Amino acid sequence: MEIKIGIQNVGRELSVNADLTAEEVEAEVARALSSGTPLVLKDSKGTTTVVPSASIGYVETGTETKRHVGFTPLPQN
Repeated sequence: MEIKIGIQNVGRELSVNADLTAEEVEAEVARALSSGTPLVLKDSKGTTTVVPSASIGYVETGTETKRHVGFTPLPQN
C-alpha cells in the first residue's frame, strides 16, 4: 500500500510503499501522535522511514488493491 506523509514546513510529501493495511497504518500513526514518539514505517524493500510525530501534517493511505492475473480466451475466427 502506498502511504503519503505530509511534513510540516516541507513542500514535498514523503511516499512509502509498505506491506501494511490501512487499519495498521492508522493505528501506528495514532500511537505515534498520542505518545509523542516518532512514526516508524518499514517499506516493502526493508527500508525504514522515521518521521518525528510533531512534524506530521497529514497521512494519506492508498487503496488496498491486489493485482489480478488472468487470461482471456483468444477470439475464434
